[in-house]
Amino acid sequence: MNKGSNEGLQRRSVPRLSAKALRLLIGASRLALVRRAAAKIVRDHLGISAAVALDAGLRSPMPLYYETLKARPNRSYDSSLGLPASPTAVASAGNWSDAFASGATDPVAAVRQVIAEADRLKSATPSMNCFSYIDEEGAMRDAVASRERWRSGQPLGPLDGVVVPIKEMASIQGSAFRLGTSFLPDRDDRDATAVARLRAAGAIILGQTPMTEMGMSAMGVNVHRNMPCNAHAANRGAGGSSTGSAVAVASGLAPVTLACDGGGSIRMPASFNGIFGIKPTAGRVSRDRDGFGGTLDHFGPIGASAHDLAVFLEACAGPDELDPITSAGPKVQPGEFVTALGRGVRGLRIGVLQAEIDAADSAVAKACREALTALEAEGAQLVDVSWDLAPFASGIGFIIISLETYAELLEQRRDPGVSLNPDFEFFLQALSAFEANDYIDALCLRRTLQEQCAELLRHVDVLALPTTVGVAPKISHREMAEGFSDLHELRRACRFTLQGNLTGLPCGQAPVGTGEAGLPVGLQIVGDAFDEASVLAVMAHLERMGVASLRKARIAANPLGA
Repeated sequence: MNKGSNEGLQRRSVPRLSAKALRLLIGASRLALVRRAAAKIVRDHLGISAAVALDAGLRSPMPLYYETLKARPNRSYDSSLGLPASPTAVASAGNWSDAFASGATDPVAAVRQVIAEADRLKSATPSMNCFSYIDEEGAMRDAVASRERWRSGQPLGPLDGVVVPIKEMASIQGSAFRLGTSFLPDRDDRDATAVARLRAAGAIILGQTPMTEMGMSAMGVNVHRNMPCNAHAANRGAGGSSTGSAVAVASGLAPVTLACDGGGSIRMPASFNGIFGIKPTAGRVSRDRDGFGGTLDHFGPIGASAHDLAVFLEACAGPDELDPITSAGPKVQPGEFVTALGRGVRGLRIGVLQAEIDAADSAVAKACREALTALEAEGAQLVDVSWDLAPFASGIGFIIISLETYAELLEQRRDPGVSLNPDFEFFLQALSAFEANDYIDALCLRRTLQEQCAELLRHVDVLALPTTVGVAPKISHREMAEGFSDLHELRRACRFTLQGNLTGLPCGQAPVGTGEAGLPVGLQIVGDAFDEASVLAVMAHLERMGVASLRKARIAANPLGA
């Protein structure tokens, strides 16, 4: 079954197209013959053709509603190991709290410093801009209130006074979800539920981070925004679509950010920039005021440590009447995720997807295997497992997310005055020639993929595979400014991440080594539904062993002023 499913992952099979070439193709695609040819190129090189050619027997009946399958009850563990040491290259939320408690700084001074540092990064060449909108007045108001709580010895919790940027896929009071576009409205009168819960925990919502247009680029390029480059290399992409969120953490501007993940948009930029991230279970964090919609998207955090991810989830997760999908999720108990960081991995059964590791670049595969061997030495049991549909997940996922986006943009597609990124406009033209049954076909394959994964998780506690096929791709300054299309790199970026969106399962990313040019490599840990605790426990133990660690950015921020 796997034959041919990995073609083109390590060997370039389609050229990178410049903005000029894309505009020529967009003009030519007014002809039906050209549109059909473009659609075939997209389908072939993103694995869509291979997915729809699968045997008819692999399709489950058409699902009547969306649900995440749970394989088994969550298991209980001893959590006596305590927290891993705080990272040293980037300040964590714990470092911020310690600085406030000691009086080394206070939330007001910290917010001022973040604003100054954000301006410095924005002015760098190439830019490392991390904000598309800053609410300085609102942030200073909340910082003053936080400072008073710290002075009276009554902070609200580990996020009190901590700056938490918000991806522009979620609305904040004063700024709407603009989704990296030039055409959506820029004002909103209320916070998304997840944002409101962060504020209630004392977090400082300074502003929104830039993203790729409609979240449909994995490269971190958007001609409508001043996008940041990779935190560790000026000639490499930062990944997308949570581009600004990832660079904000990797540069040190903030210890944790609210990001979104519809096909890897938390995990992939976190991997490219060498930091942590987790896509929670579908329904764990409310998607109220999520501007994207669709059935694959999730709100979740990118952070400097597993602890940062845990405190974010404890603040945000739980049922919300404004998002019916959250009704399936359990209420989060106080300290539930932070306590899980002390479990370790002794006796934990880790299902290793060897075929997926083999499909990665050699340096990525080597780093992932070394991390797993280190976990085995700590008492984890490594179990080789096979997931038949996993190699085809990216093709299935590209169908669903692409056609859901295509339908969402009906008004914009009818308006010739709407300005789009050239790669996105070309992609929409290609989508117009897709087959009528593609979406339903993909939903039936998705259900089988979910069932296969649930069967694996009945026998192991978590699954392990790489986060991306390779390291952050090269991108020139001109390509950043004008845009481009690269189907080869797009599939390499999303090849191992779309499984998590299709299943709805929690997926964590930990930085576990280096690949080409010394750039970061990520290991992905997948857990059972609503078992983020096991995923976080593995990532925390990788930190505890020193296998997962952060390194200082090429241009680093110093938000605490130390």
